Amino acid sequence: MTLAQATVDSLAIAAQGLTYRVAMPNPCNHLFEVTLQISDWQADRVTVQLPAWTPGSYLLREYVRHLQGFQAQTTTGQPLPWRKLRKNAWQIETQGHRDLQVSYQVLATELTVRTNHLDRSHGFFTPAALCLYIEDWRDRPCQVEIIAPEDWTIATALPAIASNRFLAADYDTLVDSPFELGPEQTQSFTVLGKKHYWRIWGGSLNSDRLVADTARLIETEAQIFGGLPYDHYWFILHLSSGGYGGLEHRDSTVLAFDRHTITEPEGYRRFLQLVAHEFFHLWNVKRIRPKALEQFDYEAENYTPSLWFSEGATSYYDLLLPLRAGLYGVNTFLEALSKDLSRYLTTPGRTVQPLSESSFDAWVKLYRRDAYSDNQQMSYYLKGQLVCWLLDLEIRHHQPDRSFDDVLRLLWQRYGQPQEVGFEEAELRQIFSEVAGVDLTNFFDRYVDGLEELPIAEAIESVGLKLQPQGSDHPSHGLRLADEQGRCQVKFVASNSPGEQAGLMIGDELVALNGLRVTAESFTRRLGSCQVGQTLELTIFHDDQLQSRWLTLAEPQPQSYTLRLSSEATPEQRDRFQRWLGLESQS
Repeated sequence: MTLAQATVDSLAIAAQGLTYRVAMPNPCNHLFEVTLQISDWQADRVTVQLPAWTPGSYLLREYVRHLQGFQAQTTTGQPLPWRKLRKNAWQIETQGHRDLQVSYQVLATELTVRTNHLDRSHGFFTPAALCLYIEDWRDRPCQVEIIAPEDWTIATALPAIASNRFLAADYDTLVDSPFELGPEQTQSFTVLGKKHYWRIWGGSLNSDRLVADTARLIETEAQIFGGLPYDHYWFILHLSSGGYGGLEHRDSTVLAFDRHTITEPEGYRRFLQLVAHEFFHLWNVKRIRPKALEQFDYEAENYTPSLWFSEGATSYYDLLLPLRAGLYGVNTFLEALSKDLSRYLTTPGRTVQPLSESSFDAWVKLYRRDAYSDNQQMSYYLKGQLVCWLLDLEIRHHQPDRSFDDVLRLLWQRYGQPQEVGFEEAELRQIFSEVAGVDLTNFFDRYVDGLEELPIAEAIESVGLKLQPQGSDHPSHGLRLADEQGRCQVKFVASNSPGEQAGLMIGDELVALNGLRVTAESFTRRLGSCQVGQTLELTIFHDDQLQSRWLTLAEPQPQSYTLRLSSEATPEQRDRFQRWLGLESQS
């Protein structure tokens, strides 16, 4: 018997005290039927509760809103009294019984990477959204038994102790192990001596190409950290109409993508970035993580100023890794980076919300966007990615033989393996300074805690690139318009723009320009004959009142930006470009 098998066997014995039975007798009603069996409970009362969120998705999602039919009874079926303590917590009177069970149903109609979905074709559940827990027993092992339709198989990273029974070392491990159930096939492959699996629902892909491309990403990422820290790994993919997203786990990931665009070149490129991103998280976030995420509070927000690194560095590397792996070329990389720079430079909120604040406020802002968000906030994914890119170039400037890779390796050595302890923000920043060989406090003060414009021009010049603005020759107005049901609607008004100065608001209906009917398309066309400084009369409906606004046009503004290799780049700049992208090792 191997040590690993002995560990599993001993945990299985201990886990007999907590067993989840998940059944789906009628998938068409979209209800998972869950029974939690609790054995050898010693106290007079037991409180069970459901998480309000799941790690990796920083919003209180109130999973309890889908729970119904709560009951508590002894193992012989005798009802036990209970009362609800909070929206997601129930207290049960044991009446001296040491063995009891709790049963309930969960409606599963949300097809996302962080929720539950059940229909006639498959079942998927995120344990945080399905499985009650006992706070005092969170560190105890537990078992999960799946009762599924006869022709369905089970995909999960948890070790199996029977064909339909699985073992989790503790509740946190259970939460970190999603389940995919259904008749779909599993594609297995081996990389660096470790087993990997693709499980795809909702469509199909070229399996040979998918496996080959995934293997190259795995090998490329493993080179950074010196190997793979798991025994096996699962990729669960849901293909749907319009789907997109990913959620990281220690030994698996759940991905969602549009079944149509994934077959197109640009769509497949974005898909490879998504795979690279979520796989990278098995190190950065799952094993190298902020102190605030070392021990989870499943009922409340877990605040940290460090998501700019956790998600930003991962977003930076999801661009780099497919290039390093040879899955796309330099032009594709520069095109993708250009799009990210364009999004950043055309978002007014970059001058309002500091990056560390964006991280801290993820719970109330990033995941709760509205029509005004682009004026008020800045994504820690996007700006974090660009800050990490600038830090990479900053390190290379001071230490030509070092890079961001060395930051990751040092974090892995100190906070990842083997102890997995969380880092404080100050400790993270100190490691950057240590690798760069200079004090980077001023950089963090200006660009992470402050609102100074990022030094993009200097950075791209250092590697022989040029950033070319693209856009209309028409004067600017700061409005985003769309024709909906025959009406020209104002969808966005940029802060400090002519539209804002004119008093226009999101939701206004634009009726006429200088007395003539207008549409979103004709508005843009008619601006072609207008001049900077010209004042236009706009007739609008505001709260059903017919009103007039006067809009004075401003200088044209770039709509996007394009990165290009400079024809005037010096040999030194070209060398830095090659080293930055690892091209010298491919030549």
